[in-house]
Amino acid sequence: MTVTNALIACPECDTLLALKNVAIRHQALCPRCGVVLYQPRNKSIIYTLSLSMTGLILLFPANFLPLLSIKLLGNSQEGTLWSGVIGLFQEGLWSVAVLVLLSSIVFPTIIIVLSFLISVHLYWRRSHQHLAVWMRCLQHLEEWAMLEVYMLGIIVACVKLADTTELKFGLGLYAFVSLLVINALLTQNVDNHLFWQHITKLRTHDPIS
Repeated sequence: MTVTNALIACPECDTLLALKNVAIRHQALCPRCGVVLYQPRNKSIIYTLSLSMTGLILLFPANFLPLLSIKLLGNSQEGTLWSGVIGLFQEGLWSVAVLVLLSSIVFPTIIIVLSFLISVHLYWRRSHQHLAVWMRCLQHLEEWAMLEVYMLGIIVACVKLADTTELKFGLGLYAFVSLLVINALLTQNVDNHLFWQHITKLRTHDPIS
């Protein structure tokens, strides 16, 4: 949804419509094509702050603690998220390694950090010169965080190895699954329209109601 002063442009048919307040649990629909223009989320700022703080706590165990422990012929080996990326580099799969690094580690981390920075400033009603930049980056990066793809790879590996090796789930895997849930909830709870409205008011020094 594109916001221009007091008008919004429908993302489907480009109809310009007057921007009006919408009550919680209601939707603003385009009268021309029926697409949902805006659906406000209840307590979006405090939920985003809480979720992002939880995500920050989970980042270290999800990235650095063992995901799986594999025991084969008496030999045991543990694997972490980072060791998987390093292994791809060592095998010469540079493009795949970079893709996994960005989509499963770098982008999710940036999204959580940006969500925290934006929500904490909006919660305490503190302006910052980079708030708008952070918000734009957050909106663009949401499409690139693909933790679920890496999780699917882990599931496939477990299914294939279950009959030939002894598998043991590590704390890192539980943290990673929790981080996956946090990222999904963040995507659902960030109210872009509300956030931009507060950012604009903070930049113009208008009181936030």
